[in-house]
Amino acid sequence: MLIQKNGCYGFVSALHIFPWQATDSEHGLQQWNQPELWIDAFQDMARDALFFAEDIFGVQFCLRQDGVFSFEPETGEFSWLAASLEHWSALILEEYSVLTGYPLAQDWQDQHGALPAGCRLVPKTPFIAGGEFVPENLHAVRSEEGMRSRAQFAVQIRNLPDGTRIAVTPSDPEE
Repeated sequence: MLIQKNGCYGFVSALHIFPWQATDSEHGLQQWNQPELWIDAFQDMARDALFFAEDIFGVQFCLRQDGVFSFEPETGEFSWLAASLEHWSALILEEYSVLTGYPLAQDWQDQHGALPAGCRLVPKTPFIAGGEFVPENLHAVRSEEGMRSRAQFAVQIRNLPDGTRIAVTPSDPEE
């Protein structure tokens, strides 16, 4: 993939495939996978993967021993998606609205303008805590900042049973 195209954005920036080398505005694949950038913030939850792309919300796409997975930053959980990069690519093209967040990326950018390179749309109130999938619940943050902030949340809730009530304070960078 990197031989054909050295990183790219697709679906109005809803899909970001990391370049091999860093640029002035974003991390390259090698930098993105350095544990100290964001992976360590998840403690042991985000290890043993090569993260190569992300959706509009910062959900990571990665390679693990047995295929391509997504990594949900709000929960720190991996989900199997495809057996190979080729199958993952086909899946993205078939289900881009769901797998990249394209419709909400378009809505947010219609209201706020183009999303800056190296940024993702992070919910002010986490989706897993009832945050709505609407532009008003989203703000643009640097990818690594969004991952570190949600790591704190994921680590706090990791051992709670489903349905446990939690207190969430919405974040808003404009406050």
